[in-house]
Amino acid sequence: MNNSNNSIIPQEAFDWYDEYAHGMMDRRTFMKKLGTLVAVGYSMTVLTSALLPNYALAEQVSFNDPDIIARYQTFASPAGHGEGKGYLVTPANIATNADTKLPVVLVVHENRGLNPYVKDVARRLAKAGFIAFAPDALHPLGGYPGNDDEGRAMQRSLDRGKIQNDFVAAAKFLKAHKNSNGKLGAVGFCFGGYIVNYLAAVDSDLLSAGVPFYGTPAEESLRQNIKAPLMVQLGELDERVNSTWPAYEKDLKALGVQYQMHMYKGAKHGFHNDSTARYDKENAELAWQRTIAFFTQELVGA
Repeated sequence: MNNSNNSIIPQEAFDWYDEYAHGMMDRRTFMKKLGTLVAVGYSMTVLTSALLPNYALAEQVSFNDPDIIARYQTFASPAGHGEGKGYLVTPANIATNADTKLPVVLVVHENRGLNPYVKDVARRLAKAGFIAFAPDALHPLGGYPGNDDEGRAMQRSLDRGKIQNDFVAAAKFLKAHKNSNGKLGAVGFCFGGYIVNYLAAVDSDLLSAGVPFYGTPAEESLRQNIKAPLMVQLGELDERVNSTWPAYEKDLKALGVQYQMHMYKGAKHGFHNDSTARYDKENAELAWQRTIAFFTQELVGA
């Protein structure tokens, strides 16, 4: 998918979608606001097809790719919901060499469960030589339901503290994988970006590297624990998340944390997600190249 339709959709429509997607606006209000654009000449079909995800467009690496092996895996989460489940993707060559040790990367979804886009991100990482694990926060309710609206409602219904503990448990499970080299990275998007920041802050020894895409920071009282190097990925037009960056950067500097921040010109919140018109191909590919290079630098080796 390309972002050629972005130029014909006004920025306020993307802002409304962001509010709707993050629980600050209900669907009725969102559709009513889109209706005001229809009244001045925009097509509702074009607006909704651009703003709402089409996951058929998001597959970059097939689950049948011969270079990877993808399967589901449960893990214990005693401080969370008791049991978690996620999508584990490994390079295929470890099946023939049981002693292979590789870096491992946790992949954290947005605020709507483990949708096809995030599963594809896990496959991209495995294709690049990492062991990737993408947990589904909605496992206690039966897993991602197949559509984002219902997924968002389900995730909001769960206890946030238990969700966070589930991701801590998932991170520890992955770090202890038999083929892990002992170095754990985490990449996440939106809510998942927040979880990456949280994992870096809640346990100084958990992460070896984190890449939060447009995620808010962990609460201030936890930030003193951050030691892992961070690569912060932000979109220039994402005012809501970007407003939290100055205070976060100030704390990272004061703590001496190794970090880098990339601000992508003209990019919206969600610019890496190639299932909607928020996708910015050029910036998304650059951000992903930087992510892979960062994980390679920080995670490869014993």
